[in-house]
Amino acid sequence: MEQKSERRIRAGLQRELSPRAEQVPWVDFASNDYLKLAKDPRVIAGAVSAAERWGTGATGSRLVTGTTELHAELEEALADLTGTPSALVFSSGYLANLGVLAALGGRDCVIIADGGNHASLIDGCKLSNARVVTVEHGDALAVEKALIDRAESRALVVVDAINSVLGDLLPLARWHEISRAHGAILVIDDAHGIGVRGQGRGSTWEAGIAAEPDVVVTVTLSKSLGSQGGAVLGDARVIDHVLNTARPFIFDTGLSPSSAGAALVATQIIREQPEMATALLARAAGIAHALGVAATDAAILSWTVGGAQEALDLADALGDRGVRVGCFRPPSVAIGSAGLRITANRHHTDADVELLARSLQQLATA
Repeated sequence: MEQKSERRIRAGLQRELSPRAEQVPWVDFASNDYLKLAKDPRVIAGAVSAAERWGTGATGSRLVTGTTELHAELEEALADLTGTPSALVFSSGYLANLGVLAALGGRDCVIIADGGNHASLIDGCKLSNARVVTVEHGDALAVEKALIDRAESRALVVVDAINSVLGDLLPLARWHEISRAHGAILVIDDAHGIGVRGQGRGSTWEAGIAAEPDVVVTVTLSKSLGSQGGAVLGDARVIDHVLNTARPFIFDTGLSPSSAGAALVATQIIREQPEMATALLARAAGIAHALGVAATDAAILSWTVGGAQEALDLADALGDRGVRVGCFRPPSVAIGSAGLRITANRHHTDADVELLARSLQQLATA
């Protein structure tokens, strides 16, 4: 362990926790709280009310005592928001991805995975017992070739709707067309799309494929929804299969009532106020323009630095100037591609953006 730790430190890859104070002394360009619902009084009231009514914990797995009427109401609201037939709530988005891929995979299955997928999808593929073929990020032709060349009777195509580093949105309708033509199920992680794309209803709703029987969607409740947890959404038969076979669902304690209550209120707010998502994307485009970087399809912007230590030093220097940004280093990105991840939220002001742009420009030329 000591040798590995020393190598991480030398490479600028050592991680450590930095507890966040109640009142932070910086402008937030780092969190995934895109719609700033985590501290919305309505969402907080939903969490408090749920805890008072149902208690602080779920008290058991979802199949024993961990499913309350609140969980069922949340699942119905999530399905309504995203335009999917059914939903199943997990205690985290990470577990939702592990669970759905473990349930849908198998030795008679091949998974065609996008090379830019999140770690939770990568780990889910490992648990699936399926053969995994990884293609270059966004390479639809490579996906089609892998589907044509497969020997297995079943296939899954597994993608992030929006890449968590680059912020680019895959052409989901096209990917669905390819998957369907070759008898594959398309599994889409829309963690960065729900609350952001399609007037807040998500990337698959926007693409018009959310209700398709061969499309399965996963989301997190911890980004735009400002809570905690995750969900698998799709055809009722798929949800039933996941419920009955996904070990990360069956053997895990259910989502806490307070998290479910917060997520339910947030879901209702997003459904009733689609203008929030529109304003968020406009703000993200404005930040991109101010920084002189390419606009993306989401609330995520990238500033590439190169070396891991250089990226970390730049992030720290911005922190000293009152600006908090994310820092992406290997293994989150390829070696030599470390940089900053800058996330927009709907509370950013013109002054906040000016501070970020001025600080970055001064540090980049120092």
